[in-house]
Amino acid sequence: MNHSVTHTEIQEEESFRDRLATVDKSGGRKWVFAQKPKGNFYNYRTYVSWFFFLVFFTLPFIEYNGQPLFLFNIPSAKFIIFGKIFWPQDFFIFGLTMVTFVVFIILFTAAFGRLFCGWICPQTVFMEMLFRKVEYLILGGAAQQKLLKDAPWTTNKILNVGLKHVVFFLLSFIIANFFLSYIIGMKELWKIIIEPISDHVVGFSIIMVFSGVFYGVYAFFREQVCTVVCPYGRLQSVLLDRNSMIVAYDHYRGEPRGKFTKQEHSDLGDCIDCFQCVKVCPTGIDIRNGTQMECVGCTACIDACNTMMEKTNRPLGLIRYVSENNIADRTPLKYTIRMKFYTGLLATLIIILTALLMTRKDIDATIMRTPGMLFQEVGKDSISNLYNIKIANKTIKAIPLTLRMEDNQGLVRIIGSAIIPVKKEDESAGNFFVVLPKGMLHNRKTKIRIGLYEGTNRIDVISTNFLGPVD
Repeated sequence: MNHSVTHTEIQEEESFRDRLATVDKSGGRKWVFAQKPKGNFYNYRTYVSWFFFLVFFTLPFIEYNGQPLFLFNIPSAKFIIFGKIFWPQDFFIFGLTMVTFVVFIILFTAAFGRLFCGWICPQTVFMEMLFRKVEYLILGGAAQQKLLKDAPWTTNKILNVGLKHVVFFLLSFIIANFFLSYIIGMKELWKIIIEPISDHVVGFSIIMVFSGVFYGVYAFFREQVCTVVCPYGRLQSVLLDRNSMIVAYDHYRGEPRGKFTKQEHSDLGDCIDCFQCVKVCPTGIDIRNGTQMECVGCTACIDACNTMMEKTNRPLGLIRYVSENNIADRTPLKYTIRMKFYTGLLATLIIILTALLMTRKDIDATIMRTPGMLFQEVGKDSISNLYNIKIANKTIKAIPLTLRMEDNQGLVRIIGSAIIPVKKEDESAGNFFVVLPKGMLHNRKTKIRIGLYEGTNRIDVISTNFLGPVD
């Protein structure tokens, strides 16, 4: 059974709750009817959301050398980042990238709290800056939505609610298409769109599944993605300290609370207990209860409180971006030892990751002596070994590969052809003999170096062992 958040229930909440703000004592859902925020922070977030939408909906159309600028094709284990192709052989780079990202999140959260959640998290941006705005447009503000929910099912209610859900599903369908374009590419997505559905049953089914998931999230699950599913809110309890910058209520200045009157009350704080900060909160919490897991740092409460402070001729910033230490003793944000350690670790990881990316080879090749094969005598003065070569071409062009000896006198004879053709974005294999004069062999194993060439351009040099007779 769904319940709406009432002010009586809010006032009865204790500072330290043992349940989520959107769950009642019986475990039922409290539906949050958040008022539309107004203020400078909301305007800034709107501009950020416009940039987010611009990037999200245009990146799939941008290509570099005939390839998408970004592609995360998990089924094919193919990833393209800034036009650079990555394959399973580059998994260690992705692993290091994920470690770097985690360290960045730790450092960023330690310093700035959940700034990411409130400003650029896709869940928050789509929910607050797209779907909720559409909801306001169709159903009206929070008060109208609450009245409509409790009203009987008239023709007007059916039309309005039905229109909202139709628009929500259409938006979800569009988002699902673009989301899929980041996985399979815009060209493949376009084929699914223009060609018969019977030719792309799997692709179309995936689009509909994604559409259903997004529709369910934004139409019904909503803020519970942040408060129930996302682990980030729970992690912040161990990542934040008293020096972290968060959205917080200045209780020293605001308490004790009292209703606003035109008469002066020197014994009261600046908080007039208007509950405007609660009414605009998309997760239904009271920021005056302190730092809470559900707070996503969206700044809606800051705008609402500043508006009331202006109307009552009080200083702004009763709720603001601030650290707990700053509230307690008015000290500025400090660059703590923990932050310095995370920064040093992050800088080290970035340097290593950059070096790996810059030295990453477009051709990965592995050369091994053919198992179970001994050396063979060629004529009276030469010895040959048979080798296997496996090649992964990470580029978007085919490469005719030739092999040559480096440093040593000897010959390379590729079986079947003078070159090993390697298709673009593909793997290839081949066999070849290496023939060396007996006079070069002084040990059972001799280290040799084989160069991989595209025409006259040397791509790589690989070392291996050459097996010969013992004198």
